[in-house]
Amino acid sequence: MLKKNAWVLLSTLLLLLSGCGFHFANQGGIEPAFQTMKLQSSDPYGYLSREVRNQLHLHQVKLVEQGEVPELRMKNSQISSAVVSVFKQGREAEKLLTLNLSASLYVPGRGEFPINIRNTRTFFDDSRAALAKSAEQDAIYNDMRAQAARQLMIKIISLQNQLAVK
Repeated sequence: MLKKNAWVLLSTLLLLLSGCGFHFANQGGIEPAFQTMKLQSSDPYGYLSREVRNQLHLHQVKLVEQGEVPELRMKNSQISSAVVSVFKQGREAEKLLTLNLSASLYVPGRGEFPINIRNTRTFFDDSRAALAKSAEQDAIYNDMRAQAARQLMIKIISLQNQLAVK
Protein backbone atom coordinates (compact mmCIF):
# COMPACT_ATOMS: atom_id res chain seq x y z
CA MET A 1 0.00 0.00 0.00
CA LEU A 2 2.83 2.37 0.90
CA LYS A 3 4.57 1.61 -2.41
CA LYS A 4 1.40 2.39 -4.33
CA ASN A 5 0.95 5.72 -2.53
CA ALA A 6 4.57 6.67 -3.19
CA TRP A 7 4.16 5.76 -6.86
CA VAL A 8 1.00 7.87 -7.17
CA LEU A 9 2.66 10.81 -5.38
CA LEU A 10 5.75 10.61 -7.61
CA SER A 11 3.62 10.38 -10.76
CA THR A 12 1.52 13.37 -9.68
CA LEU A 13 4.62 15.42 -8.89
CA LEU A 14 6.16 14.54 -12.25
CA LEU A 15 2.97 15.50 -14.08
CA LEU A 16 2.74 18.82 -12.26
CA LEU A 17 6.35 19.74 -12.96
CA SER A 18 6.19 18.79 -16.63
CA GLY A 19 2.80 20.43 -17.08
CA CYS A 20 3.80 23.81 -15.67
CA GLY A 21 6.78 24.21 -18.00
CA PHE A 22 9.41 23.96 -15.25
CA HIS A 23 12.98 23.84 -16.51
CA PHE A 24 16.41 24.59 -15.09
CA ALA A 25 17.93 27.97 -15.88
CA ASN A 26 20.38 28.02 -18.82
CA GLN A 27 19.66 24.39 -19.70
CA GLY A 28 17.66 25.22 -22.81
CA GLY A 29 18.91 24.75 -26.31
CA ILE A 30 20.79 27.03 -28.61
CA GLU A 31 18.55 29.42 -30.53
CA PRO A 32 18.61 29.47 -34.36
CA ALA A 33 20.69 32.67 -34.42
CA PHE A 34 23.46 30.80 -32.58
CA GLN A 35 23.09 27.45 -34.41
CA THR A 36 25.94 28.42 -36.74
CA MET A 37 29.18 29.79 -35.29
CA LYS A 38 32.83 30.37 -35.96
CA LEU A 39 35.42 29.16 -33.46
CA GLN A 40 38.72 31.00 -33.17
CA SER A 41 41.47 29.64 -30.94
CA SER A 42 45.21 30.14 -30.63
CA ASP A 43 45.55 26.35 -30.21
CA PRO A 44 42.86 24.82 -32.47
CA TYR A 45 44.01 21.23 -31.86
CA GLY A 46 44.56 21.49 -28.11
CA TYR A 47 42.51 19.55 -25.58
CA LEU A 48 40.42 22.57 -24.56
CA SER A 49 39.58 23.51 -28.16
CA ARG A 50 38.55 19.91 -28.90
CA GLU A 51 36.33 19.85 -25.80
CA VAL A 52 34.69 23.16 -26.79
CA ARG A 53 34.15 21.83 -30.32
CA ASN A 54 32.62 18.67 -28.84
CA GLN A 55 30.28 20.68 -26.58
CA LEU A 56 29.19 22.84 -29.53
CA HIS A 57 28.49 19.68 -31.51
CA LEU A 58 26.46 18.22 -28.61
CA HIS A 59 24.33 21.39 -28.63
CA GLN A 60 23.78 21.05 -32.43
CA VAL A 61 25.92 24.06 -33.32
CA LYS A 62 27.42 23.95 -36.80
CA LEU A 63 30.94 25.37 -37.07
CA VAL A 64 31.83 27.32 -40.21
CA GLU A 65 34.96 29.12 -41.36
CA GLN A 66 33.37 32.23 -42.89
CA GLY A 67 30.18 34.19 -42.83
CA GLU A 68 28.38 36.81 -40.79
CA VAL A 69 27.68 34.54 -37.82
CA PRO A 70 28.53 34.73 -34.11
CA GLU A 71 32.18 34.00 -33.39
CA LEU A 72 33.50 32.36 -30.24
CA ARG A 73 37.02 33.63 -29.60
CA MET A 74 39.06 31.66 -27.08
CA LYS A 75 41.70 34.20 -26.14
CA ASN A 76 43.71 32.78 -23.27
CA SER A 77 43.80 29.62 -21.20
CA GLN A 78 46.16 29.51 -18.24
CA ILE A 79 46.77 26.84 -15.61
CA SER A 80 48.50 27.74 -12.37
CA SER A 81 49.23 26.00 -9.09
CA ALA A 82 49.71 27.26 -5.56
CA VAL A 83 50.92 25.39 -2.49
CA VAL A 84 48.12 24.94 0.04
CA SER A 85 49.83 22.81 2.69
CA VAL A 86 53.28 21.40 3.43
CA PHE A 87 54.68 18.34 5.20
CA LYS A 88 56.74 18.64 8.39
CA GLN A 89 59.92 18.38 6.32
CA GLY A 90 58.94 21.47 4.33
CA ARG A 91 57.94 19.64 1.14
CA GLU A 92 54.72 20.47 -0.69
CA ALA A 93 51.80 18.29 0.44
CA GLU A 94 48.81 19.76 -1.33
CA LYS A 95 48.41 22.10 -4.29
CA LEU A 96 45.53 24.20 -5.54
CA LEU A 97 45.31 23.93 -9.34
CA THR A 98 43.52 26.79 -11.10
CA LEU A 99 42.38 27.04 -14.73
CA ASN A 100 41.52 30.51 -16.04
CA LEU A 101 39.84 30.73 -19.43
CA SER A 102 39.33 34.06 -21.14
CA ALA A 103 37.04 34.06 -24.16
CA SER A 104 34.59 36.33 -25.90
CA LEU A 105 31.55 35.92 -28.08
CA TYR A 106 31.29 38.34 -30.98
CA VAL A 107 27.72 38.76 -32.20
CA PRO A 108 27.42 40.69 -35.50
CA GLY A 109 25.48 43.90 -34.98
CA ARG A 110 25.56 43.53 -31.18
CA GLY A 111 29.26 43.64 -30.31
CA GLU A 112 31.71 41.54 -28.36
CA PHE A 113 30.83 40.01 -24.98
CA PRO A 114 33.62 38.83 -22.65
CA ILE A 115 33.39 35.41 -20.97
CA ASN A 116 35.67 34.47 -18.08
CA ILE A 117 35.76 31.02 -16.50
CA ARG A 118 37.74 29.89 -13.47
CA ASN A 119 38.01 26.29 -12.20
CA THR A 120 39.93 25.10 -9.17
CA ARG A 121 40.91 21.65 -7.91
CA THR A 122 43.05 20.40 -5.08
CA PHE A 123 45.85 17.94 -5.75
CA PHE A 124 47.74 15.86 -3.17
CA ASP A 125 51.41 15.94 -4.08
CA ASP A 126 53.05 12.62 -3.15
CA SER A 127 56.74 12.90 -4.02
CA ARG A 128 57.27 9.13 -3.60
CA ALA A 129 55.09 8.31 -6.63
CA ALA A 130 56.36 10.71 -9.30
CA LEU A 131 54.95 8.86 -12.33
CA ALA A 132 51.52 8.34 -10.78
CA LYS A 133 51.54 11.98 -9.67
CA SER A 134 52.20 13.17 -13.21
CA ALA A 135 49.46 10.98 -14.72
CA GLU A 136 46.97 12.05 -12.03
CA GLN A 137 47.81 15.70 -12.55
CA ASP A 138 47.28 15.37 -16.33
CA ALA A 139 43.91 13.69 -15.72
CA ILE A 140 42.90 16.51 -13.36
CA TYR A 141 43.95 19.15 -15.92
CA ASN A 142 41.93 17.43 -18.66
CA ASP A 143 38.92 17.21 -16.35
CA MET A 144 39.26 20.93 -15.60
CA ARG A 145 39.37 21.71 -19.32
CA ALA A 146 36.26 19.59 -19.97
CA GLN A 147 34.44 21.37 -17.15
CA ALA A 148 35.50 24.75 -18.55
CA ALA A 149 34.05 23.76 -21.95
CA ARG A 150 30.72 22.83 -20.29
CA GLN A 151 30.70 26.11 -18.35
CA LEU A 152 31.44 27.99 -21.56
CA MET A 153 28.32 26.49 -23.17
CA ILE A 154 26.21 27.45 -20.14
CA LYS A 155 27.51 31.03 -20.37
CA ILE A 156 26.79 31.15 -24.12
CA ILE A 157 23.21 29.98 -23.50
CA SER A 158 22.85 32.56 -20.72
CA LEU A 159 24.20 35.28 -23.01
CA GLN A 160 21.83 34.36 -25.83
CA ASN A 161 18.92 34.53 -23.36
CA GLN A 162 20.04 37.99 -22.21
CA LEU A 163 20.35 39.19 -25.81
CA ALA A 164 16.87 37.86 -26.64
CA VAL A 165 15.35 39.93 -23.80
CA LYS A 166 16.94 43.21 -24.97
